[in-house]
Amino acid sequence: MNWLSMPPLTALRAFAALADTGSTSAAGEALNVSHAAISQQIKALEAHMGVSLVDRSGRELSLTREGRDLADALRAGFGSIARTIESLTGADADRPLQITTTPSFAAHWLMPRLSDFRQAHPDIDIMIDPTPQVTRLEPGGLDIAIRYGTGHWPGLDAHLLFRSPIVAVAAPDLVRDRQVSEPADLIGLPWLQEYGTNEASDWLRKRGVCKDREGGLTQVPGNLLLDGLRNGYGVAVTVHDWVCQDIAAGRLLELFRDEGEAGYYIVTRPGPLRPNARAFAAWLRRQAALATGMK
Repeated sequence: MNWLSMPPLTALRAFAALADTGSTSAAGEALNVSHAAISQQIKALEAHMGVSLVDRSGRELSLTREGRDLADALRAGFGSIARTIESLTGADADRPLQITTTPSFAAHWLMPRLSDFRQAHPDIDIMIDPTPQVTRLEPGGLDIAIRYGTGHWPGLDAHLLFRSPIVAVAAPDLVRDRQVSEPADLIGLPWLQEYGTNEASDWLRKRGVCKDREGGLTQVPGNLLLDGLRNGYGVAVTVHDWVCQDIAAGRLLELFRDEGEAGYYIVTRPGPLRPNARAFAAWLRRQAALATGMK
């Protein structure tokens, strides 16, 4: 980065405050300076950059297109700086512990065990975001992601929680009169898939099945997938641990299994975790060890 070409930080801060508050007076109050000082800094910034950042033609100030672009960049940049400083100085110690994971993991594994963590740590507030979307881990935001994969997420630390094969399963009545010897035999059946994912299409494509499904696809939240399977609404690809009891009881049939090396991982940003997150990660590992020992 060419630091000598960067505008002065005071000017960037003044412009970010104007964009955030909407007026020079409010920006001055936020920075504890006069509105005239804000105006002066913004004019100096425009002169440095050679572009107009503020439209002064109306009764109220508004940002130009270039001004909006710069405001978005400064909002992200200053926000990241503030969150990192809070994290490094411990100022975010009282911030709730934020966890993101898939709806299936939250419903089938995490929530049934969470009361144990709550009893051990009644002082820790927790926010759980069950989503199939991979969410960025940033300072001051999400503390821990629990994700299924092989453990390779560039720029992040990943520690194995437990391994579990992927299986294709269906209710016995759904496949009773059908010969199923290879994945292509399933394209005529209806499919179930966790909302927000491409699990069914990806699984078939990886097995050389390029034909379109003929039986239709129903997408449901991950916590409802198991109910749909039991009721015979379709075939689904899911983690073996979520359906192993139903397979053993005969409520579901295991049609295909992929052992592989995949499993659920505790994923965090590099570096030390804040105490609440460290306690939660340690608890996750203990719970996984207990569950593995009972199998």
